[in-house]
Amino acid sequence: MSFRESFLRALESLSAHKLRSILTMLGMIFGVGAVIAMLSIGAGAERQALEMIRRMGISNLLVRAKEYRADELQEVRKKSIGVSLRDAAGIEEAVPGVAFTGPRVKVNPWSVRARGGKSEAKVSGVSYRHAELVALPLAAGRFLTKADEDRHSQVCVLGDGARRDLFGWEPALGRELKVNDVWFTVVGVLSPSEDGGDTFQGVSVGSTSHEVLVPYTTVLRKLDRDPLESPLSELVVRLDDGTSPSDAARLASALLDRLHGGAADFELVVPEALLAQSRRTQRLFNVVMGCIAGISLLVGGIGIMNIMLATVLERTREIGIRRAIGARRKDVLVQFVVEAFTLSALGGILGVVLGVAIAKIVAASAGWPTVVTAWSLLLSTGVSGAVGLLSGFYPALRAASIDPIEALRYE
Repeated sequence: MSFRESFLRALESLSAHKLRSILTMLGMIFGVGAVIAMLSIGAGAERQALEMIRRMGISNLLVRAKEYRADELQEVRKKSIGVSLRDAAGIEEAVPGVAFTGPRVKVNPWSVRARGGKSEAKVSGVSYRHAELVALPLAAGRFLTKADEDRHSQVCVLGDGARRDLFGWEPALGRELKVNDVWFTVVGVLSPSEDGGDTFQGVSVGSTSHEVLVPYTTVLRKLDRDPLESPLSELVVRLDDGTSPSDAARLASALLDRLHGGAADFELVVPEALLAQSRRTQRLFNVVMGCIAGISLLVGGIGIMNIMLATVLERTREIGIRRAIGARRKDVLVQFVVEAFTLSALGGILGVVLGVAIAKIVAASAGWPTVVTAWSLLLSTGVSGAVGLLSGFYPALRAASIDPIEALRYE
């Protein structure tokens, strides 16, 4: 008997007991669905983590000014003025392996407008080397230059979301926008980026999509800020290749503690350490979800084995008749293995549909990124097929070993 004939006979047998077949497949459906959902959510989380780390820069250290209430800030400022350019100079001079630093000053704008619209975009003053520090690709125009920085130029680079808010789909280069009471000319537009959120492992990252970047010197000179605020909101430290971020962070922390007079008004963020922590969390998530999916597949496999053993008993006389008219043991064995495989494969296919649906629902409702990959689909269907073969082999072996004479006498 050919495989095609065995497959058609298997479908005929399963369709004769539709409800039983569907109930048997449920274990495979939920197991495969769990595998697909787990892998897609895990892949999405990994992509989000890499995007977040890309924003911060894997080879960077971040020195960030802490936020305080007004009454606390006055006490802190008696000891330290906050994160400043003096810190940048000290780190570049005293910490080995530092390539350069880039200051960043965050602005709390009460208005970001253009003649074509308005935006809730964030405004940041950055160094002309900021694009190198956090790998910002340009879609059009240019980034800020040292000349812009030195001249306190009123120019800006827009994130793609801010561009759409302010100018729609019209070209933005050369257009003007107003931040509070200061006009800026658009000289560049960033490429669209995935908006994976504003925090990562509890650390603020910030999306570049809805952001306006201007020279930090222009912010310090021309935009009003609270005099008690830290001069710099953040200092990005680029490390040379081969420099240990943890060692550099330890030295920088000791230096800053001395420069700030013991006032703990800054925090050090090591993106490499955050990525390692994220991967540990992801591995734990995969283990837990893998165990849940494995249990579901095991239950599904046991269900298939149980139903196939019952099927062998029900069809004992049929087996005897087939053996009597010339069917070999191999034919009987193949027939029942194919039936088990078909049952499992159908459950696997429905499980794939369920898993993809779960991934889409999670992405739409929770805002959690999911990625359904081809290898996850192949892995899930392959595992379901393997479970079917293993679960069906023992019942098939029992069916093939039945004595045809005894089978014909079976009532």
